[in-house]
Amino acid sequence: MGKRYFCDYCDRSFQDNLHNRKKHLNGVQHLRAKRAWYDLFRDAAAILQEEQTKKPCRKFLQTGQCDFGSNCRFSHMTEQDLEKLSAQVQGEQRSKELRQEGADVPPGTIEDWLEKRAKRLSAAQSNSALPEKPAPFQYPPGWPPVQDLPPSLQAPPPGGWPVPPNLQWG
Repeated sequence: MGKRYFCDYCDRSFQDNLHNRKKHLNGVQHLRAKRAWYDLFRDAAAILQEEQTKKPCRKFLQTGQCDFGSNCRFSHMTEQDLEKLSAQVQGEQRSKELRQEGADVPPGTIEDWLEKRAKRLSAAQSNSALPEKPAPFQYPPGWPPVQDLPPSLQAPPPGGWPVPPNLQWG
């Protein structure tokens, strides 16, 4: 059967030789799949800039679908999508500026979480000098409902179960 080449972008394989590989790598399907893959990792600012220069796609606005999909030369983003993307870009720029200025890291970052975790662990270690006996498990009051339990699982009445006279010792 020979060697086979598997294209990760297209998710398909074919017999590996110079002609087949060259034909595949220059093919429209491969180029579209490769572009779609790299578009997943594009910077939000670049996407915003590109989308703002495009005109809206009439077909997409009317029907919500476009025959060209990601290859359409018109924008498929609504005004709300563009506003969200713009807000995301501004947030990224602010955080980048804060990092460059050397300001404290904003809350919600990994550094903040690590600091809180270290404080909790040190507090737990200092309190562990006096080991506490864990409280025995108790059901909350009224749980489980006694009427729902079979008699074999119900708690004994105060003073214990009555013993029938024929089973008493004595």
